[in-house]
Amino acid sequence: QVQLVESGGGLVQAGGSLRLSCTASRGVDNIYPMGWYRQAPGKQRELVATISSGGITNYADSVKGRFLISRDNAKNTVYLQTDSLKLEDTAVYYCWIGTARGAYWGQGTQVTVSS
Repeated sequence: QVQLVESGGGLVQAGGSLRLSCTASRGVDNIYPMGWYRQAPGKQRELVATISSGGITNYADSVKGRFLISRDNAKNTVYLQTDSLKLEDTAVYYCWIGTARGAYWGQGTQVTVSS
């Protein structure tokens, strides 16, 4: 069973920044892609960003130039630096890992952007 533990969410004013972290449980190979999705109230879960084990990244158009995904393979940890936050970035952010046994999700961390 793969466990993902997230941290770093919170309340921030528009234009501010937050750094989200997600660590996979010990024993998970660091060869798998990891990433972040988000779900706003009344909306479907959507991709935010993903990163391969080799560092290849993919971003949703809505966050390009504002968010930066990175990972530390030695720590089995993925990060999401969120800058220039907008009201529409308010959502629960979920960490994700895609393994040979399937996809796993974190419990989610709330990001709330206020005006």
